[in-house]
Amino acid sequence: MQRMIRRRFPVAVVLALVLAAPAGAGDSPLAKRLARALAVPHVSQARTGAVAIDLQTGETLFSEHAGLALVPASNEKLAVAYAALVTLGSGYRIESDVLGRGQRNGTVWQGSLILAGHGDPTLSSGDLADLARQVRASGIRRVTRGVFGDESFFDARRTGRGWRSWFYVNECPPLSALTVDRGRYFGRPAAALLFRDALRRAGVAVSGAGIGRERTNDVPLAAVESAPLSEIVRWMGRVSDNFTAELLLKQLGAADGEPGTSARGAAMVRAALADAGVPLAGVRFADGSGLSSLDRLTTRALAALLRAAWADPDVRPSFVAALPVAGVSGTLADRMRNPPARGNVQAKTGTTFLASALSGYVKRRYVFSVLQNGSPVSSFWARRAQDRFATALASQ
Repeated sequence: MQRMIRRRFPVAVVLALVLAAPAGAGDSPLAKRLARALAVPHVSQARTGAVAIDLQTGETLFSEHAGLALVPASNEKLAVAYAALVTLGSGYRIESDVLGRGQRNGTVWQGSLILAGHGDPTLSSGDLADLARQVRASGIRRVTRGVFGDESFFDARRTGRGWRSWFYVNECPPLSALTVDRGRYFGRPAAALLFRDALRRAGVAVSGAGIGRERTNDVPLAAVESAPLSEIVRWMGRVSDNFTAELLLKQLGAADGEPGTSARGAAMVRAALADAGVPLAGVRFADGSGLSSLDRLTTRALAALLRAAWADPDVRPSFVAALPVAGVSGTLADRMRNPPARGNVQAKTGTTFLASALSGYVKRRYVFSVLQNGSPVSSFWARRAQDRFATALASQ
């Protein structure tokens, strides 16, 4: 599996991205329209943060509670996407392997096979069929012992810190380095069982299945790779996929050679943002998806992150392509369906019981971020405010 760590974005280039609202930023006609856009019933203005910036000039056009630490919901995924693209690179692929433990004697493998996962959120039954065909093509027709699944590339924690209990399975499959078809088959040895069946269909006789661990002296027999990270991030962003975000966070946590954990991944995300000059006061990462009630972001940090992604030519294409388009795609397909916002707003949505969010770009000219919290927050009115805010920018 590719483990090359991409260069960090030069700090000196992005220190200027740290946001500071100039005097009078709230006095312009546009700023007044943006303020009016946010004034909706059932959403606390005291628990709302919002920022709008001109990408070309760097001017802060609007700022309200920009440093307020708020629950970000799925806007958390913006930070994970940025850190993954910066650290691993858009072409990074995640490998899943079949390793032989034992030795070959003619067409018989005397020993067991290990299906070793490395955190591919897209690993499918089709991939297992491919691996099985590779084993068969190598000349192996029978395995004397069973198939074992190795998920030790990540830790054994299956949920995120700060999740509600019903988020497990309902909002996100169990987090494992070896998950096939997004965990639709439950039980720890499920992947190994599925691979055993794939081998049998490919003409390789094998008996049982269970859990194993990868060893350095095992013999590589087959491998498949995921799509490039750019495609994985695009899927994650457009449909706001929690599972992908959590596995990418652990993937970042495994970059130092230790088993991937959410905590190590969160430290990598924080380091990537710090290197980009993103102000981190009040920022806290507990998970990768934004399901956790412990996550905190500020609109100042989100706007700086968006500007850093835009300014990096290696990151921008993949990062921007992952954002839903108003009235067209993803989680914005049914929002802002009319001009001037339609097709001109690319932004990441976010919705939980506690938070509603929208952050992104308008007409490739503006960066904006809106975070709203409540106990609960009114999703209907929060989204209406967000859409009005983005539409006001699109009308410029």
